[in-house]
Amino acid sequence: MGAKILIIEDSKDLVTMLRVRLEDEGYEVVSGCDGVAGLQALQTHQPDLVLLDVMMPRMNGWETCRRIRNLSDVPIIMLTALNEELSTIRGLELGADDYIAKPFSFMELSARIRAVLRRRTHPIVGGAMVKIDERLTVDQKCCRAIIDGEPRELSPIEFKILSCFVENMGRVLTHQSLLTQVWGWEYADETDYLKVYIHHLRQKLEPNPRRPRYIITERGLGYRFQIP
Repeated sequence: MGAKILIIEDSKDLVTMLRVRLEDEGYEVVSGCDGVAGLQALQTHQPDLVLLDVMMPRMNGWETCRRIRNLSDVPIIMLTALNEELSTIRGLELGADDYIAKPFSFMELSARIRAVLRRRTHPIVGGAMVKIDERLTVDQKCCRAIIDGEPRELSPIEFKILSCFVENMGRVLTHQSLLTQVWGWEYADETDYLKVYIHHLRQKLEPNPRRPRYIITERGLGYRFQIP
């Protein structure tokens, strides 16, 4: 049996369809009919990935996502009919790993699931302390940054982006290059994802995020990581 997927969705028809198709691909599937039931299933079954609907009774997907993140770092793909940029950003801000708008093709969803699980099982982990300057050091072994001697925890995706920057110090990395290296080729056009996480990294790393000294925007191209 492959990875275990928890579906939190109030549409019985959609759950049934997804269960059949996912089990055909070798996944183990469990489900919860709303956010409350989903949280209970999360603790009982310890899934490898969560498919989470947004519009649900009792507890909506935003609140469910927030509570899952307080309990676990399990990957979350949000499913919703709200196909708007702000909705996408809100899901990412709450800790979702991906976002797909209804109606979606199962082929696209399956590709997203594989990409998220691939990132989960193949993290970028090095074994060295990389000193950027007197203020900032990157601890590749513990996947964190150290600022003025104090550890600053990073999410797995934040650390992957930072690792790409460190490995390409001084070079311009295009949006597509970063998206492909961190998320996978399926995400080469999802520039909103990158903007959200660059914002997060700047908040954590920069002395003044509004005037960054490390992560420099190259307008129309991408970003460059530089030693001040």
